[in-house]
Amino acid sequence: MEETSLWLIKLILSHLLTDFILQPNKWIRKRREKHFASFHLYLHGLLTAVLAWIFIGWQYWGVALIILISHILIDGWKSYRKENLFYFITDQVFHLAIILSCWLYIFSPWAEIILKWNEINSDTAFWKIGTGIIFLTMPAGILIGKMTKHWRENIADAESLENAGKWIGIAERIIILIFVIHNEYSAIGLLVAAKAIIRFNEKDRPEIKTEYLVIGTLLSIAIAVVTGLIIK
Repeated sequence: MEETSLWLIKLILSHLLTDFILQPNKWIRKRREKHFASFHLYLHGLLTAVLAWIFIGWQYWGVALIILISHILIDGWKSYRKENLFYFITDQVFHLAIILSCWLYIFSPWAEIILKWNEINSDTAFWKIGTGIIFLTMPAGILIGKMTKHWRENIADAESLENAGKWIGIAERIIILIFVIHNEYSAIGLLVAAKAIIRFNEKDRPEIKTEYLVIGTLLSIAIAVVTGLIIK
């Protein structure tokens, strides 16, 4: 199993290197301008396939060929889309799905996968923590939004403030959940202090906005702590 995992890790590493480090911004711009007519699109696909081929071994030329074709098609498709988070994540999911499919086809570790799934499926802690994490994302954010609606309606830039706070709150609650599960309560204090320094050190902040931020932060922290304690 270790050997097959190493093969998969090498493919993922080759993808990370060629998609984020060895790809100049010029190639991306040209691809967005000319799409499938861009020479740089095919050069990037070839570089990705060759590096993967070198990493996993010359006998896996078929896998390198699949990566070459799929990478060009996926990046070409993405060149027609908007530059936003959704299409960035979609593009990466497609690339990783191809890599994972090749790994499964070559090694077919179905016995190990089924065994691992059976272990996870009967692991109460996994399902409790997973449920807690899901709750602390959008559901908890919506709950906090409804509880702070009175203050938010009186803020001029409430929408932009809410959008930024949504993602900060999700990250904050998940981190606090991890701290609670591992009994690192002092770390929660450091997190709260750091956030206070960053968010509440501005001068001339309207009082209503300050109240909104303080109440939202305290609710977010309290919900995360209580969720962690319930899981424990």
